[in-house]
Amino acid sequence: MSKTVYHQANTRGHVNHGWLNAHHSFSFASWQDRTRMHFGVLRVLNDDEIAGKMGFGMHPHDNMEIITIPLVGELVHKDSMGNSAVISAGQIQVMSAGTGITHSEFNNTNDTLKLLQIWVFPKVENVMPRYDELTLNETDRVNKFQQILSPNEKDAGVWIHQDAWFSLGKFDKNRKESYTVKKQNNGVYVFVISGSASINEQVINTRDGFGIWDTTSFDISILNDGI
Repeated sequence: MSKTVYHQANTRGHVNHGWLNAHHSFSFASWQDRTRMHFGVLRVLNDDEIAGKMGFGMHPHDNMEIITIPLVGELVHKDSMGNSAVISAGQIQVMSAGTGITHSEFNNTNDTLKLLQIWVFPKVENVMPRYDELTLNETDRVNKFQQILSPNEKDAGVWIHQDAWFSLGKFDKNRKESYTVKKQNNGVYVFVISGSASINEQVINTRDGFGIWDTTSFDISILNDGI
C-alpha cells in the first residue's frame, strides 16, 4: 500500500520583502515547521518572485545540489567558479556546491522574475563544485513526461550527485498518465505549477505538492490543463 503526503499551497511558508515574494514548500530561513523539513533527499522547494533589477548578492553554499528553473523572465547568474550566464524560462540550471561556492542571482529585466529553486541533498559530500545549464525543448513535455534531470551524465537533461530524477509535463484536460518510479525505494514529489490533477483520489491544485512512496508507479488524472 502506497503512502502519501499532501501539502496544500496555502500551507507553505511565505515571506514578502517587497523585492522578493517567496513561498517555501519546506522549512527555509525564518519559516520552520518540524513536519515539513524535507521529502526524502528533497530539502528545499522555493517558489520565488523577484522584482525587476533586484536579486541576491554573492552568498555561499556547500554540499548541496541546487537546481533553478525560471518560469517567467531572466536570471543573471555569476559564481566563484567564473561562470556568468543569463538563464530564462525554458532553461534549467544546476550547481553542485560541493566543497563550497559563492554566487549571485539577479533579475535581468524590469518585469517580475518567477522561478523555482530546488535543493537536493547530495549522496557524496565535498565533491568538486560544478555548474551546468541546458535549454529544454518544451514540445517534449506536451502530454508526456520530459526528463530534465537525473543522476546520469549521459541521460536526458542535466545531472546531479544524487539518485534523483526530475520531469516536467504539460497535459491536456481529461488525460490520464502513468508515472513509473525510476529507482526502487524512491518516492516521488509532484508539484503543480498550474492547473489541477488527481492522484490516489487526492485533488492537487496550482502550487500544491503531493508526495508518494512505497509504490512502483501511480496514475495522474488531469482535471484542468496547465499542470
